[in-house]
Amino acid sequence: MAYGEPAGDERPVLAAGCVLWRRSPYDGDVEIALVHRPKYDDWSHPKGKLKRDEEPLRAALREVREETGLDCEVGAPLPTSHYVANGRPKQVRYWAARATDGSFVPNREVDRMVWLPPSAARRRLTHERDRPLVDALVAALGLSGTRGARGLRGAG
Repeated sequence: MAYGEPAGDERPVLAAGCVLWRRSPYDGDVEIALVHRPKYDDWSHPKGKLKRDEEPLRAALREVREETGLDCEVGAPLPTSHYVANGRPKQVRYWAARATDGSFVPNREVDRMVWLPPSAARRRLTHERDRPLVDALVAALGLSGTRGARGLRGAG
C-alpha cells in the first residue's frame, strides 16, 4: 500500500501497452512481438503502469520502448483489459502499434522477446486475457482470412 493510500482502496491500477507487430522479413506475413518477464515467468504484450499524471498512450509507447527497445507507430485502439492483480483491480489500455526502429536488448524486466505469427502468439501467451488482443489486432489490420492470420481461428 502506498503512503497515504487508504486500506481497501478499490481504485484500479492504471496501465497501458501495445500489441506490437511487424511484417516478417521472410515472407511478409504479420508477426506479433511477445515479451517474457522473468519476475512472473510469463509471456505477454509489452505494457506497464502509468506514472503520475501520465497519459495512457504516452505510457504505452514508453513501456514498449523500455521493454523491447523498439520505437513504434501507433494504430487503432484495442480493447481494454480489466482484471485483478495482487488483490487490486487493474485496467490496461492497449493500442495496435507497428514496430519501426530499434533493437531488443535483454533487461531487468524483460529477458526475452519473440516475433510470432498470430496463431503462435495466441498459443504462447500465458494469460487467457491477452489472447483476444491478438484477435483484435488481426481485425484492426483487416487480416481475417488472409495469410497473415493463417490458423488464427480456433488456435489457442
